[in-house]
Amino acid sequence: MANEAQLRASEIKNVLLREIEQFGQEMEVEETGEVLEVKDGVARIYGLTQAMASEMLEITSSESGEGVKALALNLEEDNIGAVVMGDWTLLQEGDAVRRTGRVLDIPVGPGYLGRVVNPLGEAIDGQGAIESEARRQIDIVAPGIVLRQPVKEPLQTGIKAIDSMIPIGRGQRELIIGDRGTGKTAIALDTIINQKDTDVICVYCAIGQRAGKVASVVETLRERGAMDYTIVVAANASDPAPMQYIAPYAATALAEHFMWQGKHTLVIYDDLSKQAQSYRQLSLVLRRPPGREAYPGDVFYLHSRLLERAAKLADDQGGGSLTALPIIETQGGDVSAYIPTNVISITDGQIFLITDLFFSGVRPAVDVGISVSRVGGAAQIKAMKKVAGRLRLDLAQYRELEAFAQFGSDLDPATQRQLARGARTVEILKQPQHAPQRVEEQVMIIHAVTNGLLDEIPVDRVQDWEEQFLEKMRTQRGEIGEEIRTSGTMSDETVSKLEAEIREFNEMFKADATEPVVPAATPGSTEPAASATAA
Repeated sequence: MANEAQLRASEIKNVLLREIEQFGQEMEVEETGEVLEVKDGVARIYGLTQAMASEMLEITSSESGEGVKALALNLEEDNIGAVVMGDWTLLQEGDAVRRTGRVLDIPVGPGYLGRVVNPLGEAIDGQGAIESEARRQIDIVAPGIVLRQPVKEPLQTGIKAIDSMIPIGRGQRELIIGDRGTGKTAIALDTIINQKDTDVICVYCAIGQRAGKVASVVETLRERGAMDYTIVVAANASDPAPMQYIAPYAATALAEHFMWQGKHTLVIYDDLSKQAQSYRQLSLVLRRPPGREAYPGDVFYLHSRLLERAAKLADDQGGGSLTALPIIETQGGDVSAYIPTNVISITDGQIFLITDLFFSGVRPAVDVGISVSRVGGAAQIKAMKKVAGRLRLDLAQYRELEAFAQFGSDLDPATQRQLARGARTVEILKQPQHAPQRVEEQVMIIHAVTNGLLDEIPVDRVQDWEEQFLEKMRTQRGEIGEEIRTSGTMSDETVSKLEAEIREFNEMFKADATEPVVPAATPGSTEPAASATAA
């Protein structure tokens, strides 16, 4: 009995000593509140007097016991207006709410490459959890002037009409704008596909799209090996408005992680019209005053604070870049509507796609007259700048003459020559989807058409000529393309070599077009084979 009493005494002594050691520790205080009402994805919360703007809140459903995230947007005197990042129908009046103490952030890292995630950074592709190496706030202040350098490196899209006349540089913001179904997403996807074998990491952000369309985009990228360096952030049309609102900020945070490591990134927002609509929906439910077209007064700031994060960092900051290609959908070609004019004024230029060109077979349907890149030749290699210098002017003059020639009046030979060359230029700038072209091949083709070396080729055979000529240059005279790519220029010697190859190929091409074709005789027949002429 004495031993047992002694053991008990020693245990009591240890417990007392432990309690005395811990006596100095502060108590943990947690601020909690409760839900006053929930409707249309917005919760009114009472009691969280110390909450910050854009702070993440955790609402515990009393019905299911599940935790639902919410984002504090409206900080009012007696309550908080928070948008619910999940199923708001699980919540009801009186549910407990607690602060998390952190502004909305998401996990980031190379583990996200090749994955499809939602705007909270959670995998939605069924391939398991994603390993992250850090967390980044999704809405931050853009890098200042001192941390940047001018845009001067080209970001090749692989699309002749864009790389030659509306060049995009690393760190630029170039708007893709046009009506529904004019090929805006196709241009964005071709740009991603063209970054294969480069050092550019791509983020495709789908906002308010059909889940089927997003699945089709992912499949297209996977087939062409582009998912290896691409992250897809998807807030589908069926997702709550808050998820569509934060999606582009989350996509930018994923890209910025790589940019600050000195890498080059490309972010595509498809499209910001739907993000503005989701923000309008949230603002109206939060009872913020509506402005023009019922959008809230800060809708300009919604996009300016996002697109200003596109930058080419200074060399002492690592020299990384974030290039933004926002997409805006217009209604009936109206670029003077509220959201299109806002985003046009924020970006460094726009690629305007028009329905008439698209349905007349000119694809990509780029309207050269209204499209512009405010970075210009700084985002082109010298060879491209040299051959494409007068391309835009030639096309503009052709469009003007084409309209004039419709009156059927007699045209002088010089005008007829200009019309003929313009028609061939339009044919050359046509390009099939998902077939981006290397920059040296673009330079060779544009040099041929702008210098009149295709004037004798029939207009309906120009695309055949291009395909066969490039095949010949790849297989037999690869050194010419290699020289243009490595030096970035076209010396007089290279020009003379290229023009000699074009003239030689033209002779062969014209001969092939007129050469009679003799079909093989039918087996067992004694009749001589009939001759025919190739089309």
